[in-house]
Amino acid sequence: MDIINNVKGTHDVFLDENNAYEMVESMMKSIAELYGYNGVRPPVLEYSQVFSRGVGESSDIVRKEMYTFLDKGGRELTLRPEFTAGIMRLVIQNKLYATNELPLKLYYNGPVFRYERPQLGRYRQFNQFGVESIGNNSPINDVEVIVLAYTILCSLGLEGVTLKINTLGDDVSRDNYRKALKEYFAKHIGNMCEDCKSRYELNPLRILDCKVSEDRPIIDKAPKIGDYLSEQSKLRFEDVKDALDTLQIPYEVDDGLVRGLDYYSETVFEFHYKSKTGANYGAIGAGGHYGKLMQELGGPEMPGVGFSFGIERIVSVLKDDSLLEDTKSSLDAYIMPLGSESLLFAEEVAVLLRNSGGYRVDLCFDKTKISNMFKRATNKGAKFGIIIGEDEINNESVILKKLDTQEQFTVKVDDLVNKLDELYDMEEGNK
Repeated sequence: MDIINNVKGTHDVFLDENNAYEMVESMMKSIAELYGYNGVRPPVLEYSQVFSRGVGESSDIVRKEMYTFLDKGGRELTLRPEFTAGIMRLVIQNKLYATNELPLKLYYNGPVFRYERPQLGRYRQFNQFGVESIGNNSPINDVEVIVLAYTILCSLGLEGVTLKINTLGDDVSRDNYRKALKEYFAKHIGNMCEDCKSRYELNPLRILDCKVSEDRPIIDKAPKIGDYLSEQSKLRFEDVKDALDTLQIPYEVDDGLVRGLDYYSETVFEFHYKSKTGANYGAIGAGGHYGKLMQELGGPEMPGVGFSFGIERIVSVLKDDSLLEDTKSSLDAYIMPLGSESLLFAEEVAVLLRNSGGYRVDLCFDKTKISNMFKRATNKGAKFGIIIGEDEINNESVILKKLDTQEQFTVKVDDLVNKLDELYDMEEGNK
């Protein structure tokens, strides 16, 4: 019978890689909570309108990348391609904007689905962590979200992260800019890619995101948003830059940065990174301010700002930079029963250490040589070996062996947790 492989664009996460995901996600959640954020879990399935109205008809996500289907009731559903629109739906439906202090600070973590070409650190099913701060229009709120994202990347050990920022301005700014882009690209659009031709009709700002190399010389000479900003948007962007300077967060202004989602306005940003192996990951996280997304989904007009990280890309970068050594699987102790008659006693000791001591413990269930058991203990990264034979059972004791120094002790089972605690305390004191 043929083996069934995973679907193209998906990947299995297991063993040490899973530990890396857990570590990264746990650190991100912990730092978000330091900033006053609380977790939410919107469903993977949403009505397709959530994304067509929220993300925008002109975005590549809605036009080309969504997994959309009809259910048995004929309803059009979509596997979420991003979190923000679904979280806005959650906030509106549950009236969280009316029952909580603002800004409403939420973080999320989970799988998203996009039908796009798999590439370095990108899959068709991948995991995102991100935050949304909803209900406050201060530019300093934008800055705090940027600082939170930057803090996460630095806390993971990444050095030389490049923060790129830009402003898309307010409604007046963008309307004027769209007109200028329409006028400029009208002379060139016939020679540009098919995607750009579609974007020209739907939203010419999307043309600036084009990755087709032949189109880039034309795009690079296009008008810049900075020349069409309202006075209010200029002042807001200056406030953002001044605050980043004050907080000593390095950044570059990239006037070609527009982001790929239609709901963004005012401040937008990306974090770029090149690993120590030379792999250029491009944007490893991004976000921005949005003004009318909630209104587009039937709620009140309420601004917000957020960002997201792709966990796969972050883990890949950390692996390249050798920053995942602490995530390798390891045990506190591996128990070695000498004979099948010792196995039940060994299980009792394992349960004691796990439940009373909080130690990570495994044991050998096979009838094998003790030399093989020591090899298994080493392979599993165990710090201690615990040997149990007939004499140990009769004396209700074990032989505890420190595997790095080969020191060993005969310890009563009732004293075993305390002895392990003592040895770990001594190890910490010697560091």
